[in-house]
Amino acid sequence: MGDAEATGRYDVGHRVVDSPVGRLLLVSSSTGLVRVAFEREGHASVLETLTTSLGPDVRREARWLDVVARRLDAYFAGGGAVVDVPSDLSSTTGFRAAVLRFLPTIPPGSTLTYAQVAERVGSPRAVRAVGTACATNPLPIVVPCHRVVRSDGTLGGYLGGLEAKAQLLDLERRG
Repeated sequence: MGDAEATGRYDVGHRVVDSPVGRLLLVSSSTGLVRVAFEREGHASVLETLTTSLGPDVRREARWLDVVARRLDAYFAGGGAVVDVPSDLSSTTGFRAAVLRFLPTIPPGSTLTYAQVAERVGSPRAVRAVGTACATNPLPIVVPCHRVVRSDGTLGGYLGGLEAKAQLLDLERRG
């Protein structure tokens, strides 16, 4: 366990890591991982937006993100199907937060439909709201919204692109 994990205190900062689904921007708040962004989202734009909420010192490297990078490496290597790191979802509230808290209960390599997720979080008619929660998930991969698909079994949308969603599901199924 590193210093940050032992003390529960994290640097506010960012780091870019390479992955099989492209370069990922990792951003930490003072309490945990606050954002994972795909390159197609525009890393500079994501950082600019987060600087508003986290403060201007978000631009420095956070040492504890080395832990996150190692756990992502293990996930992509097939050594673990869960990226278990301290997360900061404080910017997500209400129904969206309920959906994001539920998503990690979907077993790796499995999928549920948007309708099934809506039902399991107690709002069976909120299918579109589940889609919105997944589309605005600040921690893709860590909070596995890629495990949610359309009722007909097709992938639906994904912030990182459909190819990335398919890759993640395939990786977990081979796990």
